[in-house]
Amino acid sequence: MIRLTREWVIKQLLFAEFDSYRDVVRKAVWVGFKVSVLAYALNLGAHFLLYWFGLLPYALSSALVIATVLTPPITFILSTTAYVAVGLAIHDLGVSRAELEHLSRTDMLSGLLNRRALIEAFDQCGQEKSLLVLDIDHFKLVNDTHGHLVGDQVIAKVAAMIRTALGERCICARIGGEEFAVFSGDMNFAEFAALGELTRRRIATTRIRVGNKNLSVTVSGGVARALPKQRFGETFSRADKALYAAKTRGRDRIALCYETGPPDKSGMKSDAA
Repeated sequence: MIRLTREWVIKQLLFAEFDSYRDVVRKAVWVGFKVSVLAYALNLGAHFLLYWFGLLPYALSSALVIATVLTPPITFILSTTAYVAVGLAIHDLGVSRAELEHLSRTDMLSGLLNRRALIEAFDQCGQEKSLLVLDIDHFKLVNDTHGHLVGDQVIAKVAAMIRTALGERCICARIGGEEFAVFSGDMNFAEFAALGELTRRRIATTRIRVGNKNLSVTVSGGVARALPKQRFGETFSRADKALYAAKTRGRDRIALCYETGPPDKSGMKSDAA
């Protein structure tokens, strides 16, 4: 009986993650009520036991009135207050942890995922997928001509266009400097490559408003396929070589790598149509 009571009490006092402050209070009131009922039952049991052995120093009726008036409210107030205090602390810690986790996975300039989060998502995707690597063409010239602040704004604007064009069925990230990566396991290679080409065209035909300037930028990209068990590193290597091919063929285009092993010249195709 004692063991069962102990396990029940521990179960009631176990703290989980809370969705809101209201959730904390709701749980605290419910736990306070149950603990009060248990304390009242134990108090009554103790009084009857003392009465049975003739050890109760006052009348049983008076004892029961006192137990009924004092035990439930006092127990309820104390247990509910303590649970709320600890529950609110746990809730705030959970929110802080979620915010820190979000910050650790997000690139602050672009608002996209960062490289670490992309790699983690890519390697956990257990199906065939496609990876697109995009790079803003002549970005150093943008920085040298207009300054790094304008360059940062261009990166943010391009990131927003990538997210709008690809974000619904893909995972988008900024992986460094003016370079972005996008992957998807929800569409076939041809569809993904076509969507990447549409994104390239949208960026090329959009005038980017930065302060009092209207700028035009283009991007080059490389697309590679990955089998279910292939990891980010080897897939990125193929996509990056395809990106290099797009750069050497004139920029503002997408090059495709159809191979799922190390790329060669026959495995890449430039697609600017």
